[in-house]
Amino acid sequence: MKPTTVEPPPELPASGAPLVPSRNRWLAIAVCAVATMLVGWPALTGGFLVNPNSDQYLAGYAFREFAAQSLRSGQGFPQWNPYQFGGMPFVAAMHGDIFYPTFLLRLVLPTDVAMTWGFILHLWLAGLFTVGFLRAVGVRFHASLVGGVAYLLSGAVASYPSPGHDGKLFVSALLPAALWAIVRGVRDGRATAWAALAFVTGLAVLSPHPQLLQYLLLTSGAFALWLLWRPSSVVADDGPVPASPNRWKRIAPAFAAVCLGALIGAVQYLPVLEYVAWSPRNGGKGYEYATSFSLPPEELLNLYLPQFSGMLDRYWGRNGIHLHSEYLGASALVLAAFSFGGGLTNRHRSHAWFWLVTFIISLLWALGGATPFYQLVYAVIPGTKYFRAPSTILYISAFSTSVLAAFGAERLLSGKSSLRYALAWAGGAALIVLLATGGAFTNLALTLTGGLRSDMVNGNAPYVVAGAWRSALFVWATSAVLVLVARRTLASRLVGWALVGIVSFDLWTVARTYWRFSPPAASLYADDEIVRYLKRVREPARIIALPLGDDVASHDPFMLGSAPMIHGIRNVLGYHGNELGRYQQLYGKSDGFQSVANPNFWALTNARFFFTNAPGLPFQGVRLVAGPVRNAAGTMSYLYELPGQHPFAWVAPMKVRLADASARATVLNPLFDVRRVAIFDSTARIESQPVNSPMPPPVPFGVRIDKYAPGSIDLELQGPAPAGSALVVAENYYPGWTAIVDGQSVPTARADFTLIGVELPTGARKVRLRFESAPYETGKLLTLLALGATALWAVLGWAQDRRQPVP
Repeated sequence: MKPTTVEPPPELPASGAPLVPSRNRWLAIAVCAVATMLVGWPALTGGFLVNPNSDQYLAGYAFREFAAQSLRSGQGFPQWNPYQFGGMPFVAAMHGDIFYPTFLLRLVLPTDVAMTWGFILHLWLAGLFTVGFLRAVGVRFHASLVGGVAYLLSGAVASYPSPGHDGKLFVSALLPAALWAIVRGVRDGRATAWAALAFVTGLAVLSPHPQLLQYLLLTSGAFALWLLWRPSSVVADDGPVPASPNRWKRIAPAFAAVCLGALIGAVQYLPVLEYVAWSPRNGGKGYEYATSFSLPPEELLNLYLPQFSGMLDRYWGRNGIHLHSEYLGASALVLAAFSFGGGLTNRHRSHAWFWLVTFIISLLWALGGATPFYQLVYAVIPGTKYFRAPSTILYISAFSTSVLAAFGAERLLSGKSSLRYALAWAGGAALIVLLATGGAFTNLALTLTGGLRSDMVNGNAPYVVAGAWRSALFVWATSAVLVLVARRTLASRLVGWALVGIVSFDLWTVARTYWRFSPPAASLYADDEIVRYLKRVREPARIIALPLGDDVASHDPFMLGSAPMIHGIRNVLGYHGNELGRYQQLYGKSDGFQSVANPNFWALTNARFFFTNAPGLPFQGVRLVAGPVRNAAGTMSYLYELPGQHPFAWVAPMKVRLADASARATVLNPLFDVRRVAIFDSTARIESQPVNSPMPPPVPFGVRIDKYAPGSIDLELQGPAPAGSALVVAENYYPGWTAIVDGQSVPTARADFTLIGVELPTGARKVRLRFESAPYETGKLLTLLALGATALWAVLGWAQDRRQPVP
């Protein structure tokens, strides 16, 4: 039988113009969709893409459901979240994808369904945009498919659902779209490309994940500059594009597009900029914080052998938790390295070198404090001091690998191969199998841990052996294709589909572990006796949700997360990570939550109930009012009413001003009666009494709540305000709170270290409080104008491209 000769696929007609059949476009869409649904198919039967370790399970669903209910009811985007940590700005503190287009899904679908399909949609887009970028730089169709599936199923990208990091997935999916636009704009001079780049940048800003946005902008900027310097390195289908003498002038529209994209995100980031000074991360937290959750050097082995440090619950490494994957794909690594092999001709060689350098730099960056390199990053790159987890840059490493894998596949499709190269990889994989089977990696792990986690390391040993065999099988399969091409016994089209299948199956066997589905939200967050009791409480009152006993379900969203807000229950604590820094100091986060046992803290925070898993509380005067009942997370729960009166608002007959340190110590002093004196910020513009003045008795009347809604509070004093008094409201103060007292505007100020304080005119009775963020209103206007400008740029650019097509 005569062997089949390998020929390059006939992608160019005689004219030299690129031939891109619409059939191939639809095929790329279908291949990326199939690769995505390999992990996402349970969504078709109603599965909710969360798991007990997911941020979406603990808090993300609650945040999004809160916003969705506000939008569906016609109240617009919420500005204030009163349901956790004493109240906090909703936009400025960032509660997920508030303005990112995925919010539209939540208007027409149940929130849990919309969140699930948001993940699926962006995993698909990550692959599809990668294919588009690779086609734009002249990579053959099947090789582009290899790169697309290698990226969308790579560990760094496909494992995002495990920790529930949808914002990271959004930015990761937009990276190849931004690079695609840059190629079309810088190399080809297409005006519409700049409008596309502006829109993509705007979406990345609205993701909102500033850390991964930083990596996207740095990578895109470096690629644009390199492309201006070496334009012939990024070829078209018909070969290198002649360098335009005006190519350096294209840096101006590229910069303008990024600036316009930043303005598209103004509605999110102007409020955030105001919040920085109020955030617990204000000023950064130092180098140690910035390098926390770096990639330990030994875990570089996970790029090839993902089981080495243990996957998910079997993780024994130095970071404590490890909910994601670094796996790049054994088969993808074989192809990526082949893009440089053997001195054989490669029309993308210079382009490949750019992505190799990008891969190396991103890996050094991911290692964080393990190398001196990150000290340079920390000193030079703006914003780095506010971030942690340098390992989040690994999506850049994954993309670089995917591009190089596409170049390697391109060489194979051109009929180029090397038996020596194939045998070297096959032998290397066999050696790793022998080392794993002989316990070398387990012994290495025991040495690294000093025997402190020997049970976990030894328990993980069988998985390391199985993982070594798994990776080896895919290396051998890829090597077999190399051998067949070298012997010219496999047709080019079959080579392409074989590589797509091998890479997809290889990465899927790992990625599927990180796609864990749960029942719908209605079951996960179902109410119970305690929830129903709290819903019947009419006057605004908060709970302190905190587990104290041993019987607590892992990551219970009711006690450790934000599930109470799903049911409209206000929590003194919650789950966020970027709550107001001053409030963190009040509840003593750095001191082990010591303040939660302080009756003054209960009074300041309107804490009427304690929700826990303990059958008794070490506080005098508490009484059980609901439970015990096993909640939807499986925890046996108890609701206690705390002793004393802890109203939502009260009138203090005396006002003083103190510095922060003194104010916090005073309001938490059990001997201090918070109802008798309102302690204002030392810079507040109010008339105050001397600190050493005698304290008057509490006022003999209370405050009635006529209306309580997020960012909207109406109060009525049940007696006339005495001269020199102030209203204190158990809601966090933040710029944007305004007060109308008996029809007159009155300034608000920070009282009792973190609460809303209002100076009352003598005889005042009615107080109207509203939260309106000025940066949000300004940002909204800028966002709308920027979107309009982007649309206009796209229309004018389309007309220009039609009149003056650029080759």
